[in-house]
Amino acid sequence: MDEPLESASAGILQSQARDAALPVVRSFFDVATCTASYVVHDPVTLEAAIIDPVMAFDASSGHISLDSAHAIIAYVESEDLNIEWLLETHAHADHLTASAYLQGQIGGKMAIGRGITEVQRIFGDLYNLASEFKRDGSQFDHLFEDGEAFSIGSLDCWTLNVPGHTPADVAYVIGDAVFCGDTIFMPDYGTARADFPGGDASQLYRSIRRLLSLPDSGRLFLCHDYKAPGRDTYVWETTVGAERMANVHVREGVTESEFVVARNARDATLAVPKLILPAIQVNMRGGELPPPESNGTRYLKIPLDTL
Repeated sequence: MDEPLESASAGILQSQARDAALPVVRSFFDVATCTASYVVHDPVTLEAAIIDPVMAFDASSGHISLDSAHAIIAYVESEDLNIEWLLETHAHADHLTASAYLQGQIGGKMAIGRGITEVQRIFGDLYNLASEFKRDGSQFDHLFEDGEAFSIGSLDCWTLNVPGHTPADVAYVIGDAVFCGDTIFMPDYGTARADFPGGDASQLYRSIRRLLSLPDSGRLFLCHDYKAPGRDTYVWETTVGAERMANVHVREGVTESEFVVARNARDATLAVPKLILPAIQVNMRGGELPPPESNGTRYLKIPLDTL
């Protein structure tokens, strides 16, 4: 019988904890979107991955800024890192990804979970995109399967499907570090919403339980922080154990039915993210902007009365 994915990932965390070569993680926090991006590298080989990079977008002017991407490039060059992977945890609704731009500047294979094809199907139809927009994930260099192993230099890595926030959410287990995207937030803030197209609160609960089955010492690196009430600073790193004991939405002892009722009630009060409509049509293309039209200008479509 195959080893359960959670058990296999726990084994990676435990073995890495015994090694001197733990992954080195550098974070970059974009205050405008409350997004944390990461560069993680193997200190032995200097092979690296970039996770969830941000391309800033001003919706009122249509202006795009690559300042955050340039900060990542400067760090990569200062540390003499070689980029193997550009990893997306999902198709983000709150910022545009800089993965395509970074790939053009410093290389790397762009990857996401295979669930991106469901996001492309849903939103390709929503935007009424022609058949030229492929809904097969071919905009990315690699689509990860659940439990698929890969490497960054000498670091052993796994991918875990964690859908619920969106159909495409994955977590990357890299040594003793777990990059879990929007699935879970700091213990005092809770969990991601589950009301986007293709989202599901029950599925989200089960995905979080997969994450919380990892060893308590596992470092969790989050995609966002919004400063919970009473906290004055942004924080985007925690541990599996801290989440299991204290997460206000899904700590140990909270049942699936309790979580679903509370999550759905909370989601009903939340506003639609300001950048969801421009962001997803870029992010489901891996960060490539829509092709220019006959006048040479690129346009983002805003469907009316749909969300």
